[in-house]
Amino acid sequence: MNFLKLIFTIFFLSFFVSTKAQDKKFKIHTIAFYNLENLFDTINDPVKFDDYSPIMELKANREAAYKLKIANMARVISEIGKDITNNTPAIVGVCEVENKQVLEDLVNDSLLVEKNYGIIHYDSPDSRGIDVAFLYQKSLFTPISSNTHELKIYDDQDGKRITTRDQLLVSGKLENDLIHVIVNHWPSRRGGEARSRPKRIAAAKLSKRIVDSLQTANPYAKVFIMGDMNDNPNNVSLKDALKTQRKRKRVSFKGLYNPFENYFRDGLGTTAYRDNWSLFDQIIISKPLLEKDYSSFRYYKAGIFNKNYLITTNGKYKGYPFRSWNDSGFSNGFSDHFPVYMYVIKEVE
Repeated sequence: MNFLKLIFTIFFLSFFVSTKAQDKKFKIHTIAFYNLENLFDTINDPVKFDDYSPIMELKANREAAYKLKIANMARVISEIGKDITNNTPAIVGVCEVENKQVLEDLVNDSLLVEKNYGIIHYDSPDSRGIDVAFLYQKSLFTPISSNTHELKIYDDQDGKRITTRDQLLVSGKLENDLIHVIVNHWPSRRGGEARSRPKRIAAAKLSKRIVDSLQTANPYAKVFIMGDMNDNPNNVSLKDALKTQRKRKRVSFKGLYNPFENYFRDGLGTTAYRDNWSLFDQIIISKPLLEKDYSSFRYYKAGIFNKNYLITTNGKYKGYPFRSWNDSGFSNGFSDHFPVYMYVIKEVE
């Protein structure tokens, strides 16, 4: 899909909803994911390797940097989808957070506190001390259950276990609709893409097993798989292990649709390295969210939240995401990843 075709598709979808809205009304909510780039507190945790986190390496003004980092993350979350929904996201999956306290500080920021976000977080065995988590507006989403799924992977040379992030599954009701959200942060490409590839394939297979178990219980389960996959939508972990499709019409009854594959084919990304864009951050959905019966929430469209203030304006990283940390310390930036989001809509009386 070229750029003009993409614009036409977005225009068509917008026209579809606005035309229908002439005689029907729709609710719309945003579901988002954001890599918060090393959101660590300023307290040394003796059981975590947080000594080497960017904020702990600061020689001075840690508290000031931390407060600015929290405020910047809150600003971004408060604006994702707001131009369409006039609200902050109903659900936000996040990664690269140190603990529950940083999440408490985040949702109590002045830009978010009135939204009354709940937090679902578990400590993971990750060697860097970073976790995934799930934030939700309590007025819109009611959790029913949550649990973590351990990813067991091993070093290909010495056979030792590599500790990494668990996958978080949250089931609950978005208003009255039962949905399931899997929040991921798959193993990095450290050591090279090819050498580290089996680790992400293992992560994809774990996600697929979680989906399979949900679909065994209910073949019509509405499932969202979100996260920083550290792989692009066309890599084997997504295409072969998770078995995603980029075309809606090709999604089988229990299949998965990845709208971000088309964005990647058009040259868009969420993070950049050595002048190459990657689209590691994605939200993938199960077939029931693609149905045309809008009596319950269905997929409308997806996007990358890459507003101008999130982009570096000068220097050798001009055009890259405006990250929080650089060689000089805290940059008053945001993250080395852009957030991604998805709109879901539902017809109302």
